[in-house]
Amino acid sequence: MKPVRTPCIGVCSTTSLGDRICRGCKRFSEEVIYWNTFTELQKQAVQARINLFTTQLMSNKFLIVSQPQLEQVLQDFRVFYDPDLSPLFWLHQLLQKHLYRLHSLDEIGVELLPAWRGQEVRDVLLRINEELQVLSEAHHERYFREGR
Repeated sequence: MKPVRTPCIGVCSTTSLGDRICRGCKRFSEEVIYWNTFTELQKQAVQARINLFTTQLMSNKFLIVSQPQLEQVLQDFRVFYDPDLSPLFWLHQLLQKHLYRLHSLDEIGVELLPAWRGQEVRDVLLRINEELQVLSEAHHERYFREGR
């Protein structure tokens, strides 16, 4: 089993703001704090959940037209991406960390789906992050609530 890298993108709100769910990587605060004590299987489970939720929400809003172009930009910006995870997950990480550096989605081989065209990418990303927060909160409530 290959080691699972931390999903941290350097935008942590659990340690800096005390959020229960990180605004950057979408891990629960316990997962951020205890990450280095987790087994590789536990880390894989966390990564799989975040990948699934993110991919589900991104697939309703974005289309990757050129995966090689997206990968090139990820490399140029030195954003780590795991080839075992969804390219939509990579895209989310890129937008989270480097949206301010992008002039258009065309330059990264991506476009908005028709229902979202005309929207600012920043606004679409904010919407996705709000939806990720709701999904994560529901998951946390169901599986990690105290007293269960």
